[in-house]
Amino acid sequence: MSQRRRDKTAHRLFIDAPLLARRPVELTREQSNYTLNVLRLRAGAALLVFNGRDGEWHAELAGAGRKTARLTPLSLARPQTPPGDLHCLFAPLKHARLDYMVQKAVEMGVSHLRPVITARTQVTRVNLERMRANAVEAAEQCGILVIPEIQPECRLDALLEQWPPDRTLIFCDEATEPGGAAAQLAALSGAKRAVLIGPEGGFDPAERRLLLAVNPCLRLSLGPRILRADTAAVAALALVQAMAGDWR
Repeated sequence: MSQRRRDKTAHRLFIDAPLLARRPVELTREQSNYTLNVLRLRAGAALLVFNGRDGEWHAELAGAGRKTARLTPLSLARPQTPPGDLHCLFAPLKHARLDYMVQKAVEMGVSHLRPVITARTQVTRVNLERMRANAVEAAEQCGILVIPEIQPECRLDALLEQWPPDRTLIFCDEATEPGGAAAQLAALSGAKRAVLIGPEGGFDPAERRLLLAVNPCLRLSLGPRILRADTAAVAALALVQAMAGDWR
């Protein structure tokens, strides 16, 4: 079944366990509460489940008690698809904006999410478990079969010191004149890419020099208006996916 023809009305659930036909899977306490009390499903209800490895399966809720439940995979709905290769690097944000940014980045098709500490970063501690929970929720809702990898935070200078020469760094720079990026992005089709979103105060001059020394590197303007960091992430990822990614 193609992703375009998949059942968009079915509830989807990410299961961190092997999925095999007729082999029951015990749900966690949180998942049981979600299926039984939030979705109000009962034994026999149909679900779609995936684990990022074994494709998407038609499943049936079975053995539902008051607080625990399990499900049984029945048949393969979609085979596993290979993950994309688009990294999203970003200066950490406060909780609500970070939650939004992670969810939208997953919807945009990123394969890796990594917080990057810059000179003007205002939030330096990141809850990686919360990031993963938001990534899982977004994946369940938007129909993708792979959960993006959540990488630990690192400092910008350390990141750039070890930058791989086969991945193009695309960084959003308010100091760049609008226009001219479309052709450059289009030329990156099929290449490994990473989008870097700076803090609300932007990159400082020393950081900009380090970024421009990276090879390969592309400076990206997001237009004449100043965007919030979470909005900038969505705008930049949309541009990259439209010009060089899987939206083409």
